[in-house]
Amino acid sequence: MPLFVLLHSPLVGPATWSPVANRLARLGHEATVPSLLAVDDSGPPYWPAVVAAVMDGIAGAAAGEPLVLVAHSSAGVFVPVIRHALASPVACSVFADATLPAEAGDTPVVDTEFLAFLRGLAGPDGRLPRWTDWWPEKEVASLLPNRDAREVVTREQPRLPLAYFQERVPVPDGWDDHACWYLTFSAAYEGAARQAAGRGWSVRSLPGGHLHQLADPGGVASLLLDMAGQSPS
Repeated sequence: MPLFVLLHSPLVGPATWSPVANRLARLGHEATVPSLLAVDDSGPPYWPAVVAAVMDGIAGAAAGEPLVLVAHSSAGVFVPVIRHALASPVACSVFADATLPAEAGDTPVVDTEFLAFLRGLAGPDGRLPRWTDWWPEKEVASLLPNRDAREVVTREQPRLPLAYFQERVPVPDGWDDHACWYLTFSAAYEGAARQAAGRGWSVRSLPGGHLHQLADPGGVASLLLDMAGQSPS
């Protein structure tokens, strides 16, 4: 049985995946949510710190135990370097409303147009506000299922430096040597899903908001099990 490795965006925190991890555990499956909250501690380049955090998060896994990598949002750019660093086999990777890595070379953490928007948000210390402070209150509230979830997610968020968003993450050759899936939650990622389908990946949809894993952890867990070839029980 594989270990589900749920990768949160470094803009938020592990709480965005905790309900799904708990649901998987109740269904008899191992799941872990490595914390990527300290990726900016060592300064640029930042992607090695992401890889190191994931390696620490799975350190207790049995040798040779297959993994299912599930990346949400901007964590998608790190899947190739994580896969390249792993000694364990990867049963499949799932990109859930996630940034799609380039096919080769490297992937920008954000595109040029969005980077210009972020430059306008950066403070005198070179850091950005918390992610939920980037958007209108009504829009943020629509992404979170209740006040408790809002408080937990908001409290966990880091203030990342602008330099983090200026980084380009390597794409090692052969990283996609296993089944890759794309899962859409929101309409904003339908373009990425079409690109994934163009690469021959399987694509699934579970309509909702960008943080749908908080609103419907049971539905997301069941779909992840299906993608990984594990029958929900």
